[in-house]
Amino acid sequence: MSNSADSPTEPARRPALRPVRLLTAGVFALAGLIFVTSFNTAKGTNIRTDASLLKLSDLIDQRSHKNKELGESTAAVRDDVDALAERGDSSTRAEDARLKALEASAGTQKLSGPGLTVTLDDAPPNATANPGYPDPQPNDLVIHQQDLQAVVNALWQGGAKGIRVMDQRLISTSAVRCVGNTLILQGRVYSPPYKVTAVGDRDRLQSALTASTALQNYQLYVKAYGLGWKVDEHEAVTLPGYSGTVDLHYARPVE
Repeated sequence: MSNSADSPTEPARRPALRPVRLLTAGVFALAGLIFVTSFNTAKGTNIRTDASLLKLSDLIDQRSHKNKELGESTAAVRDDVDALAERGDSSTRAEDARLKALEASAGTQKLSGPGLTVTLDDAPPNATANPGYPDPQPNDLVIHQQDLQAVVNALWQGGAKGIRVMDQRLISTSAVRCVGNTLILQGRVYSPPYKVTAVGDRDRLQSALTASTALQNYQLYVKAYGLGWKVDEHEAVTLPGYSGTVDLHYARPVE
């Protein structure tokens, strides 16, 4: 017998898996995992989301519109409550007069009289500096919270009996706040141009605007970069009554 017949037979080797087969198996396994995960997440519902719902600006607009509707609803309910709460014959004229005075001071009633409107606006697109002024930075070309606050404060200083910003009446708890170049007032969002209307003596109101140090600084930017500034006088103008809630959330009356 030859040596080859006596030598032990080597076991047959398993064919090595090719890299392509391994990759194919991995892809199918991953696809199966994604399918199972998607099924468990969806539970039979559509998991697609409209891209517009993901836009923060759309959400802000929706909330602003909802707040407007709630404000109008609150005003209607307040009118109903006032009608139901009319005093009987036992009430005195002094009490009624005091109540009306408090309503006027709170800003919940309409107010009419002479006044003026101040309009603030961003600089025109692609605005450049006028001769003698440095080139503007982005913040130099937009209206800021401090500018609106300066107008409102000056009008109060000038003896304004009531103030409206855009289409809303200001009261003692109102806060004028800006985020970016948008105004947020009592739950609603506004874009420039911003209009601030006051009822009061027009000469005193004008003098207060002129005397304001903050507005004097603002006028420099009006001249340098073209920020909007306009004052319109009214022989008669009517401000709406405040229609939102008057509850205090972060303060309490002094004992």
